[in-house]
Amino acid sequence: VQLPAYGGGLVQAGGSLRLSCAASGLTFRLYGMGWFRRAPGKEREFVVAISRSGGRTYYVDSVKGRFTISRDNAKSTVYLQTNSLKPEDTAVYYCGASYRDHGLSSPDNYNYWGQGTLVTVSS
Repeated sequence: VQLPAYGGGLVQAGGSLRLSCAASGLTFRLYGMGWFRRAPGKEREFVVAISRSGGRTYYVDSVKGRFTISRDNAKSTVYLQTNSLKPEDTAVYYCGASYRDHGLSSPDNYNYWGQGTLVTVSS
């Protein structure tokens, strides 16, 4: 299973990035998908998740109204649109795949992880 993440980069505060994670080696439609992040010197943090069908989404309070998760099961890809970025959003962003499709805010419920993409927000 591979979950490479793309789309990270350097952006000024207030800017936007669109991250994507193209899954392979699994039946994508059977997995809930989530994005987590790890900032320098901090622990991994849940950001956002989406259920298998896309009908349920979950966001950490700090990104509500700024980030949007979506998925395209035909392309086996999950997306994270990040808007109004802040310096505190700087982190490596990882996508994960969960066969349980619930409890998606907990990393313990994920079966697979990607390598991540770095997002750096300058002030």
